[in-house]
Amino acid sequence: MSNKEAYTNFALVYDELMTEIPYDSYVELLSLALDGVKNRKIIDVGCGTGLLSVKLAKAGADVTGIDLSADMLEVAKKRANALSMPIDFLEQPMQEIEGEPEYDGAVIAIDSLNYLPDRESVIQTFKGIHSILKNGGLLMFDVHSTFKTDVIFMEGPFVFDNDRIAYIWETEEGDTEHSVYSNIAFFLKEENGLYRRFNENHLQTTYHVHEYVEMLQSAGFKVERIFADWEDEPPYEESERIFFQVRK
Repeated sequence: MSNKEAYTNFALVYDELMTEIPYDSYVELLSLALDGVKNRKIIDVGCGTGLLSVKLAKAGADVTGIDLSADMLEVAKKRANALSMPIDFLEQPMQEIEGEPEYDGAVIAIDSLNYLPDRESVIQTFKGIHSILKNGGLLMFDVHSTFKTDVIFMEGPFVFDNDRIAYIWETEEGDTEHSVYSNIAFFLKEENGLYRRFNENHLQTTYHVHEYVEMLQSAGFKVERIFADWEDEPPYEESERIFFQVRK
């Protein structure tokens, strides 16, 4: 199977695998930080199939979504069109963002930042987003904690089966500190009852909280709030998902 076919297959199952992600909570977090999202111009970075983009648009935001995957964006466009949501979707790597200050807010949701290959790409992404935000503009994102990459992910393999989609997810340490390789074998049930297999390979890398703070400050951001696991509490040793709220 070609990489193109694998990406297309993954785009088809992505939404079903993300049903437990509290995207509504992300909308609430952004609304609180921006004093409401209605009529706010927001860029959804690493938007995937547009789940969060659509929810923000429903709340009244003027949304632009960018993603590296054309197949994900195709699903996102169909979702937005079906709901008559005027969302602009662009195929673009997040580390190549640049432009004039026109956005009120930016969001990089659900550990999308962890897919960047190195520290310089993270810094470049922060700098690019800083350039397109208005003065006082907000960036909010979440990343895996080092505890999750170093401990939780190493407890694999992980398995899943809902009678339509099944997977076997194997993990191993990456070549750099706090990185993890994932090899996921998916089995997608066809109408004839047989399963079609395809594989996905991912590499994610994260950093300590203080390292993210240093990178953000070097890009010109002021850190307002750091919290963990969707709760209004600071991170602790076994936190799994770290959230950052920063301001230009």
